[in-house]
Amino acid sequence: MDTKQLLQLAGEFGNPLYVYDAEKIISQYQWLQKAFSKVGSLRVNYAVKALSNLSVLNLLKQQGSCLDTVSIEEVQLGLHVGYTPDRIIYTPNGVSMEEIETVAALGVQINIDNLSILEQFGAKHPTTPVCIRINPHVMAGGNSNISVGHIDSKFGISIHQMPHLLRIVENTGMHINGIHMHTGSDILDIEVFLYAAEILFETAIHFKELEFLDFGSGFKVPYKKDDIQTDVEELGKKLSKRFNAFCAEYGRELTLAFEPGKFLVSEAGFFLAKVNVVKQTTSTVFAGIDSGFNHLIRPMFYGSEHYIENISNPKGKERFYSVVGYICETDTFASNRRIAEIKEGDILCFRNAGAYCFSMSSNYNSRVRPAEVLWHEGKGHLIRERETFEDILRNQIVLDLTIA
Repeated sequence: MDTKQLLQLAGEFGNPLYVYDAEKIISQYQWLQKAFSKVGSLRVNYAVKALSNLSVLNLLKQQGSCLDTVSIEEVQLGLHVGYTPDRIIYTPNGVSMEEIETVAALGVQINIDNLSILEQFGAKHPTTPVCIRINPHVMAGGNSNISVGHIDSKFGISIHQMPHLLRIVENTGMHINGIHMHTGSDILDIEVFLYAAEILFETAIHFKELEFLDFGSGFKVPYKKDDIQTDVEELGKKLSKRFNAFCAEYGRELTLAFEPGKFLVSEAGFFLAKVNVVKQTTSTVFAGIDSGFNHLIRPMFYGSEHYIENISNPKGKERFYSVVGYICETDTFASNRRIAEIKEGDILCFRNAGAYCFSMSSNYNSRVRPAEVLWHEGKGHLIRERETFEDILRNQIVLDLTIA
């Protein structure tokens, strides 16, 4: 998408505004498929938590995608938009046994990541196929909050607990049909990924009725000009060869599964916000926008960097700005960033705003959440209406405190 199209959408739908480029999502999906075309059976489970809008889920469904879900509500979203239960995997953490049983009853693939629940579920439902999430104890990811495969992580069953795990499976007679891992996000070093894959293979050999191996995801995307990213082609070449060799050793063909979220939708997303005020202090020029971490929390939460462009003045002389929000706390999107000269009323565009942006938004400060638009076949389509004050009031009950 170009800046003229984005400005047009801001004028048509207002701001702040999230925009997603459907063609970019499709091309990312096809890129991953091509990179692993040498694998006999590939399954792509889109991570719903990255961007859960129904229209985006429907777009990926048409491409043949399956879903990776982490809550019963995400499962219900997938079913609502037309995914069949066999195209959904459910990988929760710390949820109740009741929720897991409810999802299993829907026919969705269950993925369990702790010994206690595994034993309880296996004892009650030994014939229900279960995937096991292991913790390979591999430190990977660009931030401690998104590195989930290290030794102190709350996610997965430790590979050092394998004897206990095998004993539970034997005692319950439960059916294990998949092994899963996820080391973290923003992985650059392919060798680290391949090292963790070997641990997955070593675990899988203990189970004789597997149907798939799920390698998680965590592919890094570029966040700024000339930024580095995961070499998907190299990973596809190396992992496909090793996976095919393992299948030969195992004695039958398995499905290789991934669960990409950011990789599929991050670069497709744009966040548009209007500059309310340009404020000069003794040392800093602030550009204050009509948004805050209630709409885009990643820079404050993860320290992530989003490329910011003044699409109202793209060829203007660059100056240094700190871009901040209107929340009544420090909500800094960027400090001393070179951006084309900004004036009040200009529209700023935050790139790489497709993943974990709207989905992590809130009504903090009682602000409404923005609209979402899908750019498809040369036209902007509204896929979520902007919230109103009535949405803030909805479900709240004013207690009558009148003293009788």
